[in-house]
Amino acid sequence: MTGGQLLQYLISGITVGSTYGLAGLGFTVIYNTTEIINFAQGEFVMLGGMLAVFAMQWWGLPLPLAVLAAVAIVTALGVLIDRLTIQPVRHRSPITLVIITIGISILLRGGAMLLFGKDTFSLPPFTGGTPLILYDAAILPQNLWVVGTAVCVLLAMKAFFEWSIIGKAMLACSYDPKAASLMGINVGTMVTLSFAFSALSGSLAGVILAPITLTSYDVGVLLGLKGFAGCILGGLGNPFGAVAGGMILGIIESLGAGLLSSGYKDAIAFVILLGLLFVRPSGLFGKKTGERV
Repeated sequence: MTGGQLLQYLISGITVGSTYGLAGLGFTVIYNTTEIINFAQGEFVMLGGMLAVFAMQWWGLPLPLAVLAAVAIVTALGVLIDRLTIQPVRHRSPITLVIITIGISILLRGGAMLLFGKDTFSLPPFTGGTPLILYDAAILPQNLWVVGTAVCVLLAMKAFFEWSIIGKAMLACSYDPKAASLMGINVGTMVTLSFAFSALSGSLAGVILAPITLTSYDVGVLLGLKGFAGCILGGLGNPFGAVAGGMILGIIESLGAGLLSSGYKDAIAFVILLGLLFVRPSGLFGKKTGERV
């Protein structure tokens, strides 16, 4: 293997891993507020790409407006899902809420199949398709959009949770909802905001990835699982860990496909993930927790 080939695999892995990281951020923000796992996150990614494609086809919108419309619609859908399905049963056990999110995922995927069909689609590149050559490796301009978007969303989310009053209120709801409520925090509103942010980050992942890889009604299943795996790998609840874990997972997949076979790339990534979690269950960047007895 030449140095150029290795660099190409790394570039591909970082690009795809960045979308895993954005999906993982969606898992993180909901977990940080509710301590539940939203398994409809992959469908937010799928809908971002599909709605952007059809906003251009059906409504004749230019690419920038189609992207904004898709992100806005998916964000509004995240709010609607929370209000209609999560809020009425918010005080049930976490496993009940997780099962509800699985049902939402199936419903969204089935609805997308009926609305958009089973064909695959793609978006045009944001800033052209002429690659940049770096040491015999090609970097598409869209690759830079993917990585740049993931980094910007990560920084914005980290600043939001650490410095803003609303972000701290959302974290307080995760630690102790009753105490947060007694302090005057509207827990229901914080949960709704977490679903909105989750849908926002997921839809962004979908629209920036669609110009590189084709999108269809069923791409959300695997993207959601990879985002969750990256989130676990980096440390559940840690925004930086979600993005870093997603990138590491993407690099492992890309190297596995290049060095061995593309048919084994998913298996290789998940085997390494399981092996790491046996050694460090909290993830690479998660905090070790202890139980007081």
